[in-house]
Amino acid sequence: MADRGNRSGDGRVPIEPQTIDAPLTRHAVFLVLTVAPGADAPGSDPLDAVRSVLSDVGGLVKTVGFRDLGASFTCTVGIGAAIWPGLTGLPLPRELHEFTTITGARHTAPSTPGDLLFHIRSDRQDLCYEFERLLLEALGDAVTVADETIGFRYLDTRDLLGFVDGTANPVGDHLPESTLVGEEDPAAAGGSYVVVQKYLHPLASWHALTTEQQEAIIGRRKADNVELDDADSGQKAHKTLATIVDDAGVEHDILRDNMPFGSPGTATFGTYFIGYSRELWVVERMLERMFIGDPPGLHDRLLDFSEAVTGSVFFAPSAEALANLGSPSSPAPAPPAPSGPGTPAPAGETDSAGAGTGSLGLGGLRRTSTTPQQSGDER
Repeated sequence: MADRGNRSGDGRVPIEPQTIDAPLTRHAVFLVLTVAPGADAPGSDPLDAVRSVLSDVGGLVKTVGFRDLGASFTCTVGIGAAIWPGLTGLPLPRELHEFTTITGARHTAPSTPGDLLFHIRSDRQDLCYEFERLLLEALGDAVTVADETIGFRYLDTRDLLGFVDGTANPVGDHLPESTLVGEEDPAAAGGSYVVVQKYLHPLASWHALTTEQQEAIIGRRKADNVELDDADSGQKAHKTLATIVDDAGVEHDILRDNMPFGSPGTATFGTYFIGYSRELWVVERMLERMFIGDPPGLHDRLLDFSEAVTGSVFFAPSAEALANLGSPSSPAPAPPAPSGPGTPAPAGETDSAGAGTGSLGLGGLRRTSTTPQQSGDER
């Protein structure tokens, strides 16, 4: 892992876009957009406008992030299945599809609209604001905001339920292996599947429980985050249901960068879940275990205090693929061959800049090699 004190990679340039394992930050904006079905101006196609802006996101990241290299500013862009073919001209990543509603006996994970995701992160809220302002100004009438959630880091990386969130995130070499598509899907190599959900918490009901009852639901001690033993049978804790092991006994991890959000003045309290994964089925199975139960009928009791109100799936392409959207006739370069079986292909380290008419005009970001940094702590 890189030195966490070196917040901008090499200390001279902002963190490049599409860096999903960027450092933990104090602030984030989760912006979900839908693309307009009609023209945003006479003779104009909304997808053309979106394509031009996305191809120059690197320039906008550089423009905003360079103002404070110590603020760990970056942005990750996700693209939904409905617009992927027309927007990118690339093969659909093999697992990419719209979020599937999951209906359990007591709780439902809804599917909600979303064509584009912008995961905007920084230690300064004003930089998140400035980037979002410039981004939406550039996109104009080509998009509509489906959801905007402003998150914040709470105390020692706790959620509003009072528990540390993110302890089991992959680290070291296991991080890219768990999050980046590799040789199994060459056209999508270097990218990552992204699932987002917005959960609301009835905190009064949660606080009515004893600490021991809360710990049994989560599967960890509240004060020191120590993991509790799994139940031998019957009802499983959240941390057990969220752990995915395949038929061969291999555990599959995802990278979470969840954040609390809330407003005491309006009594709105919640957690924004965002999970990056090399394989979409891992997140889907986790949610099925939570909402349907394992065995079926024994749902995750955390859902009794966490209502899912949104649900969307995206694919975050590599920075090269994103920059090349402005040049559809020039496909992104093939990633280097993996170093070993099961090792995901890296995103590459070539110069790229936005192209095409209608770009932000802010210049291209020179891609620099960065060392994966630890991000997040999952239960």
